[in-house]
Amino acid sequence: MTLMSRLMVLFPLSVVLLFLASVYALVKYPSLATLVLPLFVLYLYPVLCFRIHNLIWPLHEGSYDVAAKKYLPWWGSHQMQLIYFACPFLEAVLRTIPGVYSAWLRLWGAEIGKNIYWTPNIEVDDRPMLVMGDHVIVGHKLHFLNHVIAPRNGVMSLLLKKITIGEGSFLGAGSRLGPGVTIEAGTKLPILTDCQINQYVRKADYIRKRQEVQDDFADAGQADKSRLAFEAMANELGQQPTQPMALDPESLDG
Repeated sequence: MTLMSRLMVLFPLSVVLLFLASVYALVKYPSLATLVLPLFVLYLYPVLCFRIHNLIWPLHEGSYDVAAKKYLPWWGSHQMQLIYFACPFLEAVLRTIPGVYSAWLRLWGAEIGKNIYWTPNIEVDDRPMLVMGDHVIVGHKLHFLNHVIAPRNGVMSLLLKKITIGEGSFLGAGSRLGPGVTIEAGTKLPILTDCQINQYVRKADYIRKRQEVQDDFADAGQADKSRLAFEAMANELGQQPTQPMALDPESLDG
């Protein structure tokens, strides 16, 4: 670990100390300036430091050796965002105000379109590594995993790639998108979907599955429709369909 890497480990602590100092200043010397100071420390201080850091050590996609004797720009970027992982409510508040969270991500270098609906409880691992078109709906507890760290050829390697979401897409609740994932415009991603590294999700795939279910409905008798609906729902959730459990009346006896 380089000297710069060791220094960056202290960045989250600097945010905490500056916040405590700003609160003390507010109590000791109440004014409009000291009232705004805690918000500046929590929101603008990390992103301003990132912008300066990014001018000197630009953040790029790629694969990196974590143990290399060279400063890794991602490490500094990660430390500057760490306070928002530790205190997720700081960003959750921003998502309740229309347009504010999108503007916040743009400050970090993300490419975000207009009219995005963010549910309050989501996770973005690397804010600069997100590309999103217009009119996207982001479901509850969605996780954007822009990086992974795993052993490769005997060394710990970091893979850092952008996640791209096409305009007009719907991202189902509980889904996880890995590094390099691309969602085609207009795609309706089912809930609890796991998109693997560099996976390309086509709108046509999802539409085809829905059409197959509709065709089955048209060909099946009335008695089979409920069974097909149950199987279709299970397939969308990535689960194996099971038969309804029969209830034994004798099991209800004391």
